[in-house]
Amino acid sequence: MNTVNQSAERALLVSVDFTAQRRQLTRTAALAREAALATSGEGEMAESAPSASFGMEASLEEFRELVISAGAEIAAEIVQRRPKADPATLIGSGKVEELEGIAASSNADVILFDHDLTPTQLRNLENALPCRVVDRTQLILDIFARHARTREGQLQVELAQLEYMLPRLTGRGASMSQLGGGIGTRGPGETQLETDRRRIQRRLLQLKQEIEGVRRIRTQQRQRREGVPVPAVALVGYTNAGKSTLFNAMTKAGVLESARMFATLDPKLKAIILPSRRKVLLSDTVGFIRNLPHTLVTSFRATLEEVQKAEVLVHLRDCSSPMQEEHKAEVEKVLAELEVLSKPRIEVLNKIDLLPPDERAALEAGGAVAVSARLGCGIDKLLAHIDAALVADPIVEQRFEIPQSQGDVLAALGAGALIREREFVGNSVAMTVAGPASLLGRYRRYQV
Repeated sequence: MNTVNQSAERALLVSVDFTAQRRQLTRTAALAREAALATSGEGEMAESAPSASFGMEASLEEFRELVISAGAEIAAEIVQRRPKADPATLIGSGKVEELEGIAASSNADVILFDHDLTPTQLRNLENALPCRVVDRTQLILDIFARHARTREGQLQVELAQLEYMLPRLTGRGASMSQLGGGIGTRGPGETQLETDRRRIQRRLLQLKQEIEGVRRIRTQQRQRREGVPVPAVALVGYTNAGKSTLFNAMTKAGVLESARMFATLDPKLKAIILPSRRKVLLSDTVGFIRNLPHTLVTSFRATLEEVQKAEVLVHLRDCSSPMQEEHKAEVEKVLAELEVLSKPRIEVLNKIDLLPPDERAALEAGGAVAVSARLGCGIDKLLAHIDAALVADPIVEQRFEIPQSQGDVLAALGAGALIREREFVGNSVAMTVAGPASLLGRYRRYQV
């Protein structure tokens, strides 16, 4: 999908609800909920699993947000319910004819599918419909391309786009590919297709080499940071959960805050001081989403290394969203792919200012780490939880007796640790100090 500069493209949205798959998911959700209630001792279910129509509406709303983030104007919407996907067109020939009429009457410039299309489906739909056809992965890639600002982000987006495009070159028809063979399959299109394929493969190789260079630079920067041990904490979460807003609230960094999806593509790093006076590096990362294209996870692995190297993950969730449990599952799916599910993880519920007072009070009374990044509420509690989760450089308490002439030692402890008690004894200062073991260990000769 091309980036819109002046007038927004008119988009016809197509969502598909596969009822057989939905029934299976509903049964699975009900069984999971029954097991959870049995484990918690709450007895029988008070209500059935969430209705599929509710899940469909939430998916539609998320799809609309993606389309708006891509800069398009929604001209019309259509929902197709069928037991399973049609191998040729996804939605069936009758629905394709209906779609053709709606696209013409609504003056649509592009038809957007909230589903991934196979090369064959894409080819058949483009042949049958009067305007361009774009599937979910292409749409997300376009949004990433719009928001990529740094050279690294642009390289990663281009890599993902080309990896997605390469297998779809053969989707133009057997007559365009050497794979077809036989009479009538060799023609002028063959040369162009093979030329396109070779050109894309060369560009892919070049991009991978450039991204590997970015990864080496990032690794060198991380090694320099590790020379002066400062733990890293990474913010992760579903797109539009409020990670950048929370990052700003904790660091005063002033990074872009936007209600648009995937506003943050490039990782942001900034040091913050915890209540124990320990310094940590906080990183803001790209948001995750339902059915996040695998090519994006692969292409953004250099960026997501900040998540892999972090000592603690802060999983930010939008507690005002009715789909927060589904969002949590999608985030954990990506974290599992990155092999970081075993890391210490703090679950943080954001946007409590959007909840009714009774729900907000129940969250806070239940001990949840509840915050409003927009209003700056709950930040101190979150910092304390991060402090407690760090194990690499634990907080210890020591008793010292330091000569008053050692002003640099007294200043270092005052700046990097908490002074519990302090009294002057002759020419010395007796103090009880709580601080990082690495800091207090430097002055063990003064320990009592």
